[in-house]
Amino acid sequence: MHYDLVTILGPTASGKTSLAVALAAKLHTEVISADSRQIYRRMNLGTGKDLDDYVVCGERIPYHLIDIVEPGYKYNVFEYQRDFFQVYAEMRSRKLLPILCGGTGMYLESVLKGYKLLPVPENPELRERLKDKSLEELTALLSSYKKMHNTTDVDTVKRAIRAIEIEEYYLNREVETHSLPQVNSLIIGIDIDRNVRRERISRRLKQRLDEGMADEVRDLIREGIAPADLIYYGLEYKYLTLYVTGQLSYEEMSRQLETAIHQFAKRQMTWFRGMERKGFKIHWLDAGLPVEERVKQILALLETE
Repeated sequence: MHYDLVTILGPTASGKTSLAVALAAKLHTEVISADSRQIYRRMNLGTGKDLDDYVVCGERIPYHLIDIVEPGYKYNVFEYQRDFFQVYAEMRSRKLLPILCGGTGMYLESVLKGYKLLPVPENPELRERLKDKSLEELTALLSSYKKMHNTTDVDTVKRAIRAIEIEEYYLNREVETHSLPQVNSLIIGIDIDRNVRRERISRRLKQRLDEGMADEVRDLIREGIAPADLIYYGLEYKYLTLYVTGQLSYEEMSRQLETAIHQFAKRQMTWFRGMERKGFKIHWLDAGLPVEERVKQILALLETE
């Protein structure tokens, strides 16, 4: 086996985690998350952590880079890259084959390509210039850059401004590759039918709302997390915060959130196809196949590729 990492990627609700955990159980190894919001503690339902998925036959499969920072903190891709390589090196020292699993495209690319990233400072002048622009205007501006930011998850004004801030910072700075350990990864993509994906997203959203996703947001606000910080995280936390603070009705929240998640999944797939155009070789496996069959396919690829 000449790979030193297996990467499992796919859009939200595609079943990435269950496949990664089943593979980890088979290989007696551990999972490293590549999700930009599951890093936050006590943000469980809204981020779809599904930690019960990490239990196989009564045994918990170890996972990393989940629940590592407090809500309200603005974690970034530079920190993710640093934290990933710390976990990766420790696992390799134990002779384990890490399983990287997630849907945050820039997190995945930052470790698979080894971009030399720098912590990007705030740019007050730029923020002042952009503060009155709409999300649509900011998104259009962001699309003109070379993409050093995970645009799949930009659905709030603050996140869009931060993304532009990052792009501006790197505009006149050469981004080196392979300044970090080169990772030779087998990359597996979850190929899920669009209609099936939409049905899964809608069903899972209803289930999480029934389980108390709005109460999770209320609890975070009660403990002192500013609503603006929760809105910054986008998707579930954006719309649920608008609901619990009285800015949206329940029906408006659920309808708008469902639409936003469908759009997010579409953007994720666009990002992954873009990775292929950049030279990443992704082996797409049919999401409709039983997990056991897909694990066998991955094991065969590990032996033959």
